[in-house]
Amino acid sequence: MTRSTLLRLNRRLRPAAALPIAVLLLAVCAGPAPAQRPYPPAMEGTTSEVYRTVGEVELRMYLCNPEGHSAEDERPAIVFFFGGGWRAGSPQQFLPHCRYLADRGMVAAVADYRVASRHGVTADECVKDAKSAVRWLRTSADRLGIDPDRIGAGGGSAGGHLAAATATLPGHDSDPDGLSPVPNALVLFNPATVLAPVEGGPEPTDEASERLEALAERLGAPAESMSPYHHLRAGLPPTMILHGTADQTVAHSTAVEFCLGLRSHQARCDLVSYRDQGHGFFNYGRGEGDEKNKMYEDTVSKMDSFLYSLEWLDPKPNPDGTPGERLTWQESLSRALGNQPVPEAVTKLREELQDRAGTTTASEGESEDPENDAEAAAPPNGEEANPDGAERE
Repeated sequence: MTRSTLLRLNRRLRPAAALPIAVLLLAVCAGPAPAQRPYPPAMEGTTSEVYRTVGEVELRMYLCNPEGHSAEDERPAIVFFFGGGWRAGSPQQFLPHCRYLADRGMVAAVADYRVASRHGVTADECVKDAKSAVRWLRTSADRLGIDPDRIGAGGGSAGGHLAAATATLPGHDSDPDGLSPVPNALVLFNPATVLAPVEGGPEPTDEASERLEALAERLGAPAESMSPYHHLRAGLPPTMILHGTADQTVAHSTAVEFCLGLRSHQARCDLVSYRDQGHGFFNYGRGEGDEKNKMYEDTVSKMDSFLYSLEWLDPKPNPDGTPGERLTWQESLSRALGNQPVPEAVTKLREELQDRAGTTTASEGESEDPENDAEAAAPPNGEEANPDGAERE
């Protein structure tokens, strides 16, 4: 049975650990075209608005609003970008995620964007669309009833690249003087984040060099200018990455490198690694029989925990339907001890581990790291503690 493990990565980035990403990532361009969903998409239960017009092309944002939502609200929001190698794909991919998060109280949206097969564009134009989508949400926050300081971006594969690009890449922006397109959180599903050779890594083979040239053509811009990993810096938003270890399209090792790079800049990064899972494992409808949607449900649960730790979501309801309760790690441990005070030694150990991880004392919503740079085995059934140590009642 496949289970997930949360990679706790405490060491600073080591160039020697870099992989020949020229080979591993070019499958994004060289691989077979992904299975197509209907387009234009049938997005039942959404409202749509045009967020950008390019020539005669109107790009739409499809929004799922919580029940009873109004313009007077200040809810957190997230926009997803579909995958498809910047060539194809449909907003339908993330409609189930949007419906789930709307039920949990967020405004959740999928942005349509231009792709090669429909609009003849290169990936740099996709990045412009993605930045415009985040900026449009922020600009429209008052009208849409969302909090402009709690806007997330998410996506899968090439869509994960676009989400990461909104946070990291300079340039490739149709309105550089407008409001910031940088989201306040990232949720990335097997994202393409390393699109150029890593300094200190192995030299690419002749075959890999040829593929790099093909990638540059697909990107429409120098590969390094389009590579989120190469533009990591301080002040980037908290990030969750969900990635399969058997991914042959976007190597799992690149997610590790990206996460290590974020942490080297003191940014939070939670990497959830799914053993033996390939590319697109997280999609709704995957699997057969009892296994159908198993990975979708697990990844959505992990996404929920991450957003909950940011205090963007309320606790899940209790099984009897009563409201859940947000507990700090001290409160939850105290209850487990029969409402006894948390031993001072436990608090000191927690602080020591945080210091070793190069973090400050964690407040609500910050990540807690174990002592060693290793994969922490997930508890039974793929369950894991919330990143801030809190439990749900």
